Amino acid sequence: MNYTTNDTIVALATPNGTGAIGIIRLSGPDAVTITQKVFKGKDLSKQASHTIHFGHIVDGEVVLDEVLISLFIAPRSYTRENVVEISCHGSAYIIESVIKLLIRSGARPAQPGEFTLRAFLNGQLDLSQAEAVADLISSNSKASQQAAMNQLRGGFSNQLKALREQLVNFASLIELELDFSEEDVEFANRDQLKQLIVNILTILSRLIQSFELGNAIKQGINTVIAGRPNAGKSTLLNALLNEERAIVSAIAGTTRDTIEELLNINGVNFRLTDTAGIREATDTIEAIGVQKAYEKISQSAILIYVFDAQEISLADLNADLENLQRPGFPMLVVANKIDLLTPLQVAELPHTESMILVSAKEKQHIDELKHKIYHTAIKDQLSSDETLVTNIRHLQALQKTEESLSRVLDGIDNPITSEFLAIDIKQALHYLGEITGSVTTDDLLENIFSKFCIGK
Repeated sequence: MNYTTNDTIVALATPNGTGAIGIIRLSGPDAVTITQKVFKGKDLSKQASHTIHFGHIVDGEVVLDEVLISLFIAPRSYTRENVVEISCHGSAYIIESVIKLLIRSGARPAQPGEFTLRAFLNGQLDLSQAEAVADLISSNSKASQQAAMNQLRGGFSNQLKALREQLVNFASLIELELDFSEEDVEFANRDQLKQLIVNILTILSRLIQSFELGNAIKQGINTVIAGRPNAGKSTLLNALLNEERAIVSAIAGTTRDTIEELLNINGVNFRLTDTAGIREATDTIEAIGVQKAYEKISQSAILIYVFDAQEISLADLNADLENLQRPGFPMLVVANKIDLLTPLQVAELPHTESMILVSAKEKQHIDELKHKIYHTAIKDQLSSDETLVTNIRHLQALQKTEESLSRVLDGIDNPITSEFLAIDIKQALHYLGEITGSVTTDDLLENIFSKFCIGK
């Protein structure tokens, strides 16, 4: 990727395809000048920033389209460069013609993510904020949008900057000790340094632990519906989705393959998977379905175990629960078909905190089940200002920072020379800097921004 910002780039900022409006974006020192060459209307060079102007895009004597020109003059723009956005009609032919004309007039095609890359290189965003732009574009739920927006606004970055500043202060004092090593003096109070490291490690631990929830919110929480044949799994899936998505039949073993659908509960996406009934298979196809069911169960974040409250024995129920339960693995137990039970039979069912009594067919207590699913996944961890780590690159950098600071702590408790303490603190500062972009490499930037869409 070419990191020069001396030229002017152009790209379509709206999705490809025919639409009412297409927005063509230019950014760079000559964005206004190049646009003026093909614009018939006001003199754009004399107009103020953040203004919109009506006119025509012309190729010689040929009028290509009526447009609106939006001006954002440096540094008051997304990239901190001169930015022009041309709102034209969404014809693929018009858009292609206008972009080709702008390229002939001095612009060059933008590379993937180059507008946001320039925003980063020009100090408008740090690296974690730039990555949040991509997350915001791809967000498909309220929760993922909130997590991305919090990061874009600098919530995550501000926390890391504060930690880094405190470490830099102590690193400077320890470096000073190295300059006076022959005099055996300590400028950095070891008790204060130890308390600082402990505090930072506590914050890092919380951020690292937040990744499980943050990544689940970003990707959708894998939730598997499992149970014996004819327990009502497919009916329950339909009831949760409030639509007839899965085939329902009284014949045991109707579901032979997995069915996956998205369910949004309180702004969080759950990836629901309906599986084949767990039993000794009667044919090869069903055996494959049962095997897939166990594979999906092992990959799930939440398991919803459904049983037929009218048919299953307590011994079989306990056997199933023992077979499926894993330490630290949340499982909700759903007693289905309670509409077929007498009040006495309902009272005789085992009642536990994780069990919900429902009738999927009659849609009884489905809202209660949704609440239980949401609470099991989220608990009290989600709020609009909560910092959640959603990026695997950030997680790995935080883990490496934690390892380096743990060595600093060991070095304080088992006294080592200032030189070794300085090395470990420098490593911690390096890894924190990788997250925000104060420490970067060309390979890292290319890996991040190449995944963006071209117009962003």
